[in-house]
Amino acid sequence: MPNVTPVSRCKLRLLKYERIKDYLLMEEEFIRNQERHKPQEERQEEERTKVDEMRGSPMAVGTLEEIIDDQHAVVSTNVGSEHYVNILSFVDKEQLEPGCAVLLNHKTHAVVGVLADDTDPMVSVMKLEKAPTETYADVGGLEQQIQEIKEAVELPLTHPEYYEEIGIKPPKGVILYGPPGTGKTLLAKAVANQTSATFLRVVGSELIQKYLGDGPKMVRELFRVAEEHAPSIVFIDEIDAIGTKRYESNSGGEREIQRTMLELLNQLDGFDSRGDVKVLMATNRIDSLDPALIRPGRIDRKIEFPLPDEKTKRRIFGIHTARMQLENVNLEEFIEAKDDLSGADVKAVCTEAGLLALRDRRMRVTMEDMRKAKENVLYRKKDGAPESMYL
Repeated sequence: MPNVTPVSRCKLRLLKYERIKDYLLMEEEFIRNQERHKPQEERQEEERTKVDEMRGSPMAVGTLEEIIDDQHAVVSTNVGSEHYVNILSFVDKEQLEPGCAVLLNHKTHAVVGVLADDTDPMVSVMKLEKAPTETYADVGGLEQQIQEIKEAVELPLTHPEYYEEIGIKPPKGVILYGPPGTGKTLLAKAVANQTSATFLRVVGSELIQKYLGDGPKMVRELFRVAEEHAPSIVFIDEIDAIGTKRYESNSGGEREIQRTMLELLNQLDGFDSRGDVKVLMATNRIDSLDPALIRPGRIDRKIEFPLPDEKTKRRIFGIHTARMQLENVNLEEFIEAKDDLSGADVKAVCTEAGLLALRDRRMRVTMEDMRKAKENVLYRKKDGAPESMYL
């Protein structure tokens, strides 16, 4: 005999299932509403996460050498090796072109993305986001040097029409040379402060790279960034690190340095002298530089920075003691002394004198502090000890 269920119990079960159905429908509607109102950024973030999962990690950066077809290409890595690799389907093919920087899967070297900005990170660091705070007023003396650098660098960027009207081309490059501490770097910073130009600062030793070809590549990147952000000033400090006279050498490192200098010569010849890119160089040893680097046409103006004379010393001492509390200090004794104090040495003497006063818990600097500070600075300079070492 079949089991017979009372009608009342069947109705109760039906009502229960209908209630469950209503709950499920409400939950489905709630989920749909949540998806509909989810911010666009969250959905994009989820899509990026899915793409990143497809790409895999970690990734390496390479250079696209040649596109074979829509699915294959030849790429090179930063160690110089070349690979025939796949191009994954989600990569934007329109952005691919020979020479562009691409993201590579670490294991298979497959192309998984394109770097929108292929600027070398080292070159990006060289670009100063904020102008230096130094001005011409912070430079003691050097009136002639300031006038020459204004004519060669500042005026062509701010008033190029003057040179067109008179019918001459402004200097393409300028080199500042002289003993250490005479104000070469300080004056370059003051020029950057006076103009609204982009200021790229690099030390010559930073252009010496470990791997073959990286040094010349960085030089090319440096000038490319300068042209993109024109008007701009490229300041290469300690240029003698890569610009020394060439000679026959069997050392791979020396040959790489010479290749870097040849690329620099090529870049100096490559841009228009009327352009908005100016080159400033600084060195302590101009006699060691290659004549091809500093010949007219590449470096049109050479500005010498000698050790300060009495007039210049007086100005420098005035700048660095302006905010100091001096007690019976006769600065003329230090100004008229026959020594080889540079501008940086004068600043070091003033700073050292202030520290000696603080050591004795005094807020005023005496003549004895200044004399002892000068002795310490000259002793360290003669001995070659670091300026920050207390003796």
